[in-house]
Amino acid sequence: MKSFLKIQGLLLLLAGFTFYASAQPEALTKSAVKSVLKKVADYQVQTPLTHTETDWTNGALYAGMVAWASIADDEKYYKWLVDMGERNNWTYNHREDPRGRYHADDYCVGQTYLELYRKYKNPEMLAPMREYLDQMILHPSKTGLEFVFTDASWPTERWSWCDALFMGPTVWAKMAEITGEKKYLDFMFTEYKATTDYLFNKENHLYFRDSRFFSRKESNGQPVFWGRGNGWVFAGLPIIIRELPGDYEPKAYFENLFKEMASKILSVQDEKGYWHASLLDPDSYPNPEMSATSFFVYGLAWGINNKYLDRKTYMPAVLKAWQAMTDAVWPDGKVGWIQPIGEDPRNVTREMTEVYGVGAFLMAGTEITKMIKKN
Repeated sequence: MKSFLKIQGLLLLLAGFTFYASAQPEALTKSAVKSVLKKVADYQVQTPLTHTETDWTNGALYAGMVAWASIADDEKYYKWLVDMGERNNWTYNHREDPRGRYHADDYCVGQTYLELYRKYKNPEMLAPMREYLDQMILHPSKTGLEFVFTDASWPTERWSWCDALFMGPTVWAKMAEITGEKKYLDFMFTEYKATTDYLFNKENHLYFRDSRFFSRKESNGQPVFWGRGNGWVFAGLPIIIRELPGDYEPKAYFENLFKEMASKILSVQDEKGYWHASLLDPDSYPNPEMSATSFFVYGLAWGINNKYLDRKTYMPAVLKAWQAMTDAVWPDGKVGWIQPIGEDPRNVTREMTEVYGVGAFLMAGTEITKMIKKN
C-alpha cells in the first residue's frame, strides 16, 4: 500500500511538473508562434479590405502587419504596405462627413507611414503627415472634450473618446522621434493628459469610452468599461513610451499609467485566458473578445520584455492568453471572436472578425516571440 501511495505521489509530482513546464515560455518556440502569425497575416493579405484603405480600422491592421513584417523574413508584407501607401500618396483619410479637420481616426495610418519611412528613408512617406500635424499645432482645435453632438460641431476633433489614444498620439510620438522636434511631443502630451484627466477613472484604473459613459452601469451595477476601448489605450502606451527620449520629463507619466493599467488588466483576465467585451461584467458578455485580448497581450508582453512588468507575475497571464488567442484562429487563418465596430460592450460570436483585431493579434504575437528563447 505504501509503495502504491509513493508511486501515486510521484505521478502527481510529475504531472505538476509537466503542467508547470508547459506554462513556461520555453515550452513555446519562436517557430510555432511565427507559424500562427504567418497563417493569420497571409489570410489577411489575400482577403480584400472592406474599409477605405486609410481608415482607422486598417490603420490598426497595418500597425500589426508592420510588426509582423519585421520578423517574417519575407519582404512581401512590406511590399503590401508600401503599395498601399503609394496608392494613397502617403496621406491621411479624407472624410466626406463633417467630423472636423483633426479626427484622430483619420491619421492612425500615419503610424505605418512613419515606420516605412524609418525602413526606406523615402521623404515622400513622411512629408504629408508632417504637414498635417504642423497644421494642428498652428491651428489647434478649440472644441471641448464632452462627447455631445450638435448641429454646429462634432465631439471628435480632439481626443474625446478613449480609442483616440491609440489612433493619434502614437503618430505624434513617432514624428517627434524621427524629426527630433520636441514640439510634437509637447502637443501630444498636453492633449493626452487632458483626455486622461477627463476619462480615466482613478478608482477602477480604467478609461470610460467617452463622457456619455460616466454614469452608465452594467446589469450587475458596475460601471461600463469597454474591453476594446481600454485595449486601444493600453496598446498605445508602449508605442508612445518607446519613442520618448530618456530625458523627456513626462515619460514617467506614461510609464506610471502603463503599470497602473497593467495591474488592473491582470486582475480581470478570465480563467480561460481571455478578456471580455465588458471588463467588469463578464457574466453579461461571457464569450471571448479577441481585439481586447490581443491588445492587452501586446501591452503585457511588451512590459515584460522591457522590464516594466514583473516576469513571474505577468508571464502566466500572457501565455494563457496566447493559448486562447490561437484557439480563436480558424484553419484558414481568420481570427474570430472579434467584436464589430462599436463604442460599448456587445456580445460576440466566433464567426465575427475585423481587421483591427487582426492587427492587434499580429502585434501581440510578434511581441511574444521576443519572450521566447527557443527557435
